[in-house]
Amino acid sequence: MLESTGVPSSLPRGPISAKERSLAPDLARGLMLLFIALANSAIYLYGREYGPRQRLAEGSALDHAWTLVQMTFVDGRAYPMFAALFGYGIATILARQLAAGATWDDARLLLRRRSWWLLAFGFVHALVLFPGDILATYAVSGLLVLSLLRCSDAKLLRVAVGLAVPAFLLGSGMGLPPEDPRERLIIPSLAEPNPTLATTMRLSEWAINALIQVVLVLTPMLLGVWAARRRLLDAPEQHRGFLRRAALVGIGVAAAGGLPLALAAAQLWRPGALPVDLLIGALHTISGTAGGLGYAALIGLVAVRLRAPYGPVVTALAACGERSLSCYLAQSVVFVAALAPYAGGLGAELGGAEVAVFAVATWAVTVAGADLLRRWGRRGPAEVLLRRLTYRGVARA
Repeated sequence: MLESTGVPSSLPRGPISAKERSLAPDLARGLMLLFIALANSAIYLYGREYGPRQRLAEGSALDHAWTLVQMTFVDGRAYPMFAALFGYGIATILARQLAAGATWDDARLLLRRRSWWLLAFGFVHALVLFPGDILATYAVSGLLVLSLLRCSDAKLLRVAVGLAVPAFLLGSGMGLPPEDPRERLIIPSLAEPNPTLATTMRLSEWAINALIQVVLVLTPMLLGVWAARRRLLDAPEQHRGFLRRAALVGIGVAAAGGLPLALAAAQLWRPGALPVDLLIGALHTISGTAGGLGYAALIGLVAVRLRAPYGPVVTALAACGERSLSCYLAQSVVFVAALAPYAGGLGAELGGAEVAVFAVATWAVTVAGADLLRRWGRRGPAEVLLRRLTYRGVARA
């Protein structure tokens, strides 16, 4: 072992090369970054009355219409998909290392080191920018998943289903309307005009958010490991039937389960009873897992129909997915600069539909930037740093 790095110097290969990458996972990450931008940008709106899920109760008919769509198809659907892709990536890294001749212990040590560094990235991200950070969530979840990587498929699925129960119960509280419509319940630091106080608040919010999100993402992450063992996204052409069913069922369940809370958040329906509020919150949360998996399956089906050389749009989206960590962090930089009360302050002025347009534009710029880096033959800066820290002392492939 290298005492200075904690990484076995005998690992037979370094990180994956650009030529070894599969289209479907990168395409999925690139597209889902749009969903994350749409979901996160809505949280930055402040200074008005809130409804369920901290969506603005005020606004135009267009704002409420967008809230209905966003809550049904976007909110709580992107993070489960990224969790599944993260689990898929863990299993893929493990398989590549073992196939190249690494021992189980050495490969697991590498993955553990990667998770710890990702946790550090999440801490800095939350401290400086966004306490709703998902990097720490995936890092902690990844450390937990490492203990299950040698389980059989049957046991892996049993654990995944079992962990869906606490996620369902935890999600029940997410549909509750605020007792005081002016009270900020979700990430209150995003409405705090004092930057110093906001920084202090972000740390506690980050810790609480990470622990809650770990419960919510473990099920899709384990299902991602299961999918990687079958190479569902690396060889989607061999699994068309399964992917077609998964897409249809997953997205259908997400729409049906998300609609009740979406109607309440869009001010089109008032449940009026605590048991109903709890139920629609739980349904929205658990159906989000199905939706995330369904979207991943749908993108796998799309990838089957694409043939190299890919067009400029597909190539740019895949480049964004390959640099998803950098693009995700770039979104936070833009959102804080433009929307936070101690910066641009637009979060107090834009409506739900307007901030969605802003989110789409931000995502499009990151896609263009990622494609420019691809043309220059460069990786994303965050990916470069994470790889250097993770694989330090390991020979390149």
